[in-house]
Amino acid sequence: MENQVVHAGVVQEISKNKITVAIVSASACSACHAKGACLASDMVEKEIEIFHFSEEYHTGQHVNIIGRTSQGYKAVYYGYVLPFLLVFITLILSIWVTGSEGLAGILSLAILIPYYIALYFLRNKIRSSFEFEIAATNL
Repeated sequence: MENQVVHAGVVQEISKNKITVAIVSASACSACHAKGACLASDMVEKEIEIFHFSEEYHTGQHVNIIGRTSQGYKAVYYGYVLPFLLVFITLILSIWVTGSEGLAGILSLAILIPYYIALYFLRNKIRSSFEFEIAATNL
């Protein structure tokens, strides 16, 4: 069985094929013993869309959002690893081809423009690979 990540949330909106759940994402320091000294900016409310569900839910209901750990790794890959590799490889190749570090730096950063445009146009396909489950809580 694959590891799972569970977040508590509240149902915000319901339509016939989608449930929107708000979860509060807290920074790592907010879990420490001195969390009273942390700022409210350390917590961010995020909305998660659930497309496959079998039970009846209502607005304001407390639920758990369940995701697979591998989805987190995939998000890190798309958000951090792949862009870093693109920038690094472009930088090395640009220096080798042009011999100019300044031009290589500009080209290596410019490679991110088509990357993020491609991510934007592929967002629905990518979104479908990030499936979350929903489960009612006993609150």
